[in-house]
Amino acid sequence: MALEDLHHNFLTGRLEDMVRWARRASVWPATFGLACCAIEMMAAGAADYDLARYGMEVFRNSPRQADLMIVAGRVSQKMAPVLRQVYDQMMEPKWVISMGVCASSGGMFNNYAIVQGVDQIVPVDVYAPGCPPSPETLMHAILTLHEKIRTGEVLRRRGGETAPVADSDGWTPEVPVAVRLGTPT
Repeated sequence: MALEDLHHNFLTGRLEDMVRWARRASVWPATFGLACCAIEMMAAGAADYDLARYGMEVFRNSPRQADLMIVAGRVSQKMAPVLRQVYDQMMEPKWVISMGVCASSGGMFNNYAIVQGVDQIVPVDVYAPGCPPSPETLMHAILTLHEKIRTGEVLRRRGGETAPVADSDGWTPEVPVAVRLGTPT
């Protein structure tokens, strides 16, 4: 009997809530700092902003120990396969935050050498806007991800979903998540 065959009742409902709470309270990030946004990401982990309050005080060096990838900065075409390999080595469930304009859309670098959006390489869960985004913006993106984890499906599958933009005004346009390998067109 598979887990999908269980009928939703009091016991499975409470179990789902506990799984969501545990996932939300134990998100371990893998750093993928590529440019100036990485400095702001490091600042968010420092004592002034203290990501330890979210249980994220240690950035993992191994993708096998992480379930959140924070892509901070522009992604070159040469770095794209490495980014995908690190993502593929992460444990399920896994999430991605695209930090900064360059990671989200290529930024001012509209040329052949820069990937025009990390969502062409990996599915993105939350976009953190800015050039570079402040540590507060990254923390807001993390809280947005926590809310997505809290209200999400326990047995969800990737594909065909939309990612919210972590905006302080509460405006979240629907941005399609494209999972496409290879070179962008």
